[in-house]
Amino acid sequence: MKRIMRFGIVIVCFFFVFLLSGCSKSERKVVNVLNWSSYIPDSVVRDFEKETGIDVNYSTYSSNEECLAKVSSAKEGTYDLIFPSDYMIEIMSNRGMLEKLDFTKLENENNIDAIYLKQSFDKDNQYSLPFVLASTVIAVNRNHITDTITSYNDLLREEYRDNITLIDDQRIIIGMALLANGYDMNTVDESELEVAKEWLLHLKPNIKAFDSDSPKNFLITEEADIAVLWNAEAALAYQENPNIEFIFPEESIALSMDNFAIPKGAKHQDEAYQFIDYILKDDVMKEIIESYPYKNVNKETQKLLDKDYLYNQAANIPGSVIERGIYVKNIGESVKLYDKLWAEIK
Repeated sequence: MKRIMRFGIVIVCFFFVFLLSGCSKSERKVVNVLNWSSYIPDSVVRDFEKETGIDVNYSTYSSNEECLAKVSSAKEGTYDLIFPSDYMIEIMSNRGMLEKLDFTKLENENNIDAIYLKQSFDKDNQYSLPFVLASTVIAVNRNHITDTITSYNDLLREEYRDNITLIDDQRIIIGMALLANGYDMNTVDESELEVAKEWLLHLKPNIKAFDSDSPKNFLITEEADIAVLWNAEAALAYQENPNIEFIFPEESIALSMDNFAIPKGAKHQDEAYQFIDYILKDDVMKEIIESYPYKNVNKETQKLLDKDYLYNQAANIPGSVIERGIYVKNIGESVKLYDKLWAEIK
């Protein structure tokens, strides 16, 4: 009888331990982050978790359109923090998909350089704060390519067949074709878009791959000798191969400012603010920029970056390049024209 009682006590104890451990796990704080691929090092995420006790559920996307699709199709509250680019901030805020930011929950907001605030897509930064600035660039492996390249039109040369990698982003690549023909990269003129389509069809035999996740790998492995890619990818390729040259085309380049934003109905907003504030720390942003060398927008971090970043123009984009750069704009329903063109190209 005593054995039965003892056994019963043991079972009850195990039951309560199970309940307590379950409660402990359910009470752990979390933040659900949706971000671009290769943007924040795992070490930063792990250090944040250790410092705050907040678990980070991290998922990625490869384009603004994919970000929009994931947030739109998911149940409200699925994501707590996202990183859309300029024009996508405008689209999502217009659709009521973003929460207004509460700056009283941020201690490090003032670390952001004021020149990157109050952009046209969010004039009062009601819905977004800058994370990094990116630009497109042409990268060329000078081990194999000795031609002078100054223009997007130089990429049309027949000798580059199956040797060019492009970002898998319809607004950027169609915009490139428009710029190559002297048009506004945000045009909605159907005749101009038709010219851009014909230009891209002319370029198509030269295209090795469309890749937004890690286009630098084609350059590093020498599967392709030319790429149109984001500046940080070019900078990282250069670190692996100093024979990689980066070129800002004479027509202009696309600029992209990626931003912190909180989706409407986010369930863990306090945790999202903690994650934003952590990233805005000067030393944390330094670690991010050194791993993924986009244009830094944190003025306190800028004081900490070494000459390897500061003198690398692919990473630390010169002001003169930024001045002639062009942001992708929200074109409303006319984006369907780009969707149709993109489907015909790919």
